[in-house]
Amino acid sequence: MGLFDKFKKKEEPESLMPMYLYDEKDLDEIDAYISEVFGNFENVFHEIVSPDIHLDVCFIPPTDEDPYYKLVTMGAGAYEMNIPDKWKKYNLERAEYVIYVPKDWNLQSQDMKDYWPIKTLKNVARLPIWCDTWLSFGHTTQADEEGTPYASNTRFNSVVLDFCKNSQGEVQLKTSSGKTINFYQVIPLYPEELRFKMDNNAETLLAVFDEKGIEYKVVNINRRSVIE
Repeated sequence: MGLFDKFKKKEEPESLMPMYLYDEKDLDEIDAYISEVFGNFENVFHEIVSPDIHLDVCFIPPTDEDPYYKLVTMGAGAYEMNIPDKWKKYNLERAEYVIYVPKDWNLQSQDMKDYWPIKTLKNVARLPIWCDTWLSFGHTTQADEEGTPYASNTRFNSVVLDFCKNSQGEVQLKTSSGKTINFYQVIPLYPEELRFKMDNNAETLLAVFDEKGIEYKVVNINRRSVIE
């Protein structure tokens, strides 16, 4: 569910691809960490078919303090990304991904205008496997190679990864087995914002959001573009 084979770069049949899974202890620690940092959750979008990683999406419900849904992947970090040697000292090999959507978002619908945030999380999580690459802060991905919008009711066609942060700083779990799992927030972008980021960098783009006072942490399909 939520897989788009046309984006896969590997030619190996799915049935022959290895599975990358957390062991039970790691999974328990990640579950507890997500609850501690993002909030308690009961609902999980369970994957039916898992050809490479078993990727669930946790639905953390809105609260008075955080009046929006937090969608957090659980399973992406079982895969160890192929990090360039110069970056290995930063322990960037493993990651989970987060996106925030409004409290009235229909999370049960599979209409693309509702489902695209979940689809995007799943595609982002699998991109390092499909393309033998890595993702970290500032990296961007598009909905498809043509830059088509994610859904008919928005112009968003890409995302940039930002560090997921709380009051203690960047959200990062170090498991008892020695794994470092980084959490990145997935920020939707308009085509002109993606071009600006590619011409400059993610830090500059996010600074423009802040300078103009435009909220971008929670998905708003009609938000104002920072590039005019």
